[in-house]
Parts: sequence; structure tokens; C-alpha cells
Amino acid sequence: MDFLRPTTWAEALAAKADRPEAVPIQGGTDVMVELNFDLHRPAALLDLNRVAELAEWTCEEDGRLRVGAGVPYVRLIAELGNRLPGLAQAARTVGSPQIRNRGTVGGNLGAASPAGDSHPPLLAGDAVIEVESAARGVRMIPAAEFYLGVKRSALEPDELIRAFRMSPATGPQYFSKVGTRNAMVIAVCSFAIALHPVERRVGTGIGSAAPTPRRALAAEEFLAAELDWDARLDPAVLARFGELAAAAASPIDDVRGTADYRRHAIGVMARRTLTWAWNEFRSGHFERRAG
Repeated sequence: MDFLRPTTWAEALAAKADRPEAVPIQGGTDVMVELNFDLHRPAALLDLNRVAELAEWTCEEDGRLRVGAGVPYVRLIAELGNRLPGLAQAARTVGSPQIRNRGTVGGNLGAASPAGDSHPPLLAGDAVIEVESAARGVRMIPAAEFYLGVKRSALEPDELIRAFRMSPATGPQYFSKVGTRNAMVIAVCSFAIALHPVERRVGTGIGSAAPTPRRALAAEEFLAAELDWDARLDPAVLARFGELAAAAASPIDDVRGTADYRRHAIGVMARRTLTWAWNEFRSGHFERRAG
């Protein structure tokens, strides 16, 4: 196994172009597990830890946050928690403190596991993934189009993930996760919600309950048509939202849970997260916290 260690982004792209089979590694929280269990033995590893710009984040002219693929979860929580609260909540559930110090959203995206904790809030918050190749330059891929199958993404063999872009929250965001225990666990299933009050809509994200992370589109469309933003949350609307969110899942039976349990849990988490977000929105607490 070859070990490639570029020091600049240009060198990294050149190395990936020359060795498209090389597996990128940053925190190593997914890659090293596969290596240790001999599940994957790549011909080369492409270490991106020396590429300093991947560990930076900026606020762009259009107001969106551009977060480098190498920004670890612990910094995302500490530095961007108020602006990306749903993603920060998901980051807090990732592994142990040691894993959060090393793991990154970029690595989660690269692995493209349906159970990745960052995927549902990225979907709910309309994130866009910035990828690049030496031959074709930069491509912007909406999160909803990034996931193609179990551990398969829209990345081409010569492309690397450079950053993700996401607007700061304009309303409450919540993430909920069910696991076989309370900490250091892979999600049995998960759900994220983001209220977008200015646009009078709600974004959603489902994790570990389908071949790919996905949005609950019918549930979003239902709320866009039925939600009264100037009133208390109608119990009938809440119940129907949970039903539609559960119907959007396509779960399987496996060692962590049954398909029926996952579908039921998605409905419960959808109702809970919408209730939490709505109560925060109606109380005005989000505006005080964001301000």
C-alpha cells in the first residue's frame, strides 16, 4: 500500500488524478476501521492532513458558510454551533470526544454511509457539496443529489471533496437519533428538521432508514401547504407529518433493528423534532439565541 502525502490542494488534486484508486484519509475514523478489520485494502492512501485550507471555514459574499472538508466536529460545534445548530447537534452524537476531535463532515460525506450522522442535517439545511478535480475544476452538488446508493456518492474517481456550503440557520433546527445505547453508537435511524420561516417551509433529512440518506419530500410539501406559521401547531398536522416522514423511509432488517421499528421511530422523531422546533420558533427563543 502506497502512502501519498500532499502539502497543498493542487498537489492533492494531482495525486488523485494520477492515482484515482487512492482513498483519501483525514481523520481516519471510517477508513482505519475498514483497514483494521481487513474490509478494504486500497492500493494507496491519500493523506490530506497537511492541506491546511481544508481545515478552514469562511463566510462567503452570498452569506453562506463555506466549511472545509477537514474541519473536525469539535470545531464545528464550538465555532459554528449557533449558525448551524442542527449539524452541531448531530456532531455532538458522533462517537467519543477523541473521534470528534479527528472526524469531519468531509469524511462522513466521502464514506457516504446511510448511517452517517451529518447527512440528515445537511439535507434539511440545503447544503451544497463542493468537489474538485484537476481535469474539470469545481463542481457544486446539492446534498439531495450527492448520495447515489449504499456507500456510493456522486464523486467521480478523480474528484476530492473540498468543502460544503450551507446558509446559517434562519429558524430552529433539530437532530434526533436512535441507537442501541446512548453514546458511541451507529444510528439505528435518525431524523433532522430545519425551519425556514422566511420561505414558509420546512427541510427534513432521514438517516439509516434507506439505501441513502434522503429527504421526506411529501412531508415537506404537506407542511408547506398546511402549516399555519402564526398559530399553535395543529395536532392533526403534526400526526400527518409523522406519517409522511415514516412513509419516506425504505428501511431494512439488520442486526441493529427491524424495518418496522425504524419506520415507526422515524415517525416518532419527526413529530418530536417538529414540536421542539415549533415551540422554539413560537417562543422567539431562536431569534434571541441567534442574535
